[in-house]
Amino acid sequence: MAGLSLAMVAQLFKVKRMWGQGGRVPTLWASTHLDAARVSTKMTSMDLPVDLTVLADDSLYLWAPRGAAGSWGLANCLLVTSGTAAALIDTPYDERMTRALIAAADRVLPEGAGVRTVVNTHANGDHCFGNGFFPGAEIISTDASLERHRCGEISPQEMQYLVHASDPDEPLGWYARDRFGAYDYTGITVVPPTLTFSGSHDFLVGDTEVRLIEVGPAHTSGDLIAHLPQHGVVAAGDVIFSGDHPAHWEGPLAEVVRACETVLALDPQWIVPGHGELIGQDGVRAYIGYLRDLEGEIADRHGKGLDAYEAADEILAAGFHPHLGAPERVVMLTFIEYHHLGGTGNALGMAELAGHAARWAHARAQVPSGA
Repeated sequence: MAGLSLAMVAQLFKVKRMWGQGGRVPTLWASTHLDAARVSTKMTSMDLPVDLTVLADDSLYLWAPRGAAGSWGLANCLLVTSGTAAALIDTPYDERMTRALIAAADRVLPEGAGVRTVVNTHANGDHCFGNGFFPGAEIISTDASLERHRCGEISPQEMQYLVHASDPDEPLGWYARDRFGAYDYTGITVVPPTLTFSGSHDFLVGDTEVRLIEVGPAHTSGDLIAHLPQHGVVAAGDVIFSGDHPAHWEGPLAEVVRACETVLALDPQWIVPGHGELIGQDGVRAYIGYLRDLEGEIADRHGKGLDAYEAADEILAAGFHPHLGAPERVVMLTFIEYHHLGGTGNALGMAELAGHAARWAHARAQVPSGA
């Protein structure tokens, strides 16, 4: 499998089995823990907000970490408050980020208030690894998202190994350090949803209505969006990206378009994407245009008989939306779309998809051996 070490993938699953049996962290992790010699400027460029951004009447707040173009893991989190009740839509990626969010929230929550409900828009770690720092909170997601928690996601322990102890001369090891090296996954315990649903689920935060609508499979198999009709806001999770090429793990792109159209049907004033700046309805329409453009480009090359990697490379070489960060994600999207178009066998897992993206990015970075 070009660009992805089979031994590396095997090691990921070996680590997963070991942790499932109560194993200890390999000592190699400790020796390479956030190795400064391997940390690039890109992956350490992260701005964690000290304060929340008010979106509506001191009752809706955005925590929006930012980094360099093409960054991974910097997910938007939305705090909903009413009286002494509070709910959080998505939790951050590691302990440092989550504690920064908690400190910012403490500055706006009234005395005696606390986060009693957490919503995970999907099961990717950058939207749920912080769940465990809200003890006692009810955690809501879809039935399909719970299943993905159980068997479809890379664990914190696997990420720690991949980012801080895998071979930096392998494309995936290099890529993991360059894009994820600022994160420390030690001390993270995955806490899955405690309440799940299919279709829709409504609840109140004090007097504020929150409507959860299942829109997956799209970005993942278990996506939901959160609609706050009183505020005219939709938290879209990773169904929508802003400012970078998107990363989707499930697809096909037509299903992501369908999910975006569900967002538009709610007629919101503002949409909080999973990553990037707030957008309005025109921003969603532009994103749908991007998805349809890419869908057509991929289908055209699939029809000509190109393999997925060749197709993605050709699409990017032709200048497909060059202003967006993380162009290597187009490689992932192409492999996923090819699977749905037929002829590529079983769906690829997250490590395999990331490996193909890493191969493309590594080749263009022209990294010398051992760098």
